[in-house]
Amino acid sequence: MELIVATMILSILTMMALPLARVTIQREKERQLRQALWEMRDAIDRYKDSADRGAFQAKLDSQGYPPALDDLVKGVEIQGGKKVRFLRSIPTDPMTNSKEWGMRSMQDDPDSDSWGGQSVFDVYTKSEGTALDGTKYKDW
Repeated sequence: MELIVATMILSILTMMALPLARVTIQREKERQLRQALWEMRDAIDRYKDSADRGAFQAKLDSQGYPPALDDLVKGVEIQGGKKVRFLRSIPTDPMTNSKEWGMRSMQDDPDSDSWGGQSVFDVYTKSEGTALDGTKYKDW
């Protein structure tokens, strides 16, 4: 009898811990997503600042923004022949487990889901999920 009661109590405690574990995992993925977005947006801003200072020649229609995310990893040659990289690698999207990110250029609408291809002004996740705070991940 004691064994049955102990098993019941243990199973009830386990059932109570499962939702908490799921929330903890989702919260960690959200933290990783915020970090990845911050890292890429910071790299885009540093690229733009370098282009605006004239450290390297940027395409005229790009307004100083990188043509693609890969250019942040490959880097650009600045004056003096040095190569500057802005990202070590493109982060993996924790929500989609992919290195594919949605991109927007200066010419795109702010809420557009399609990339015009001119330059990378902003990045967002392609996940259609909803965060713990009720916002859509792709709106972050």
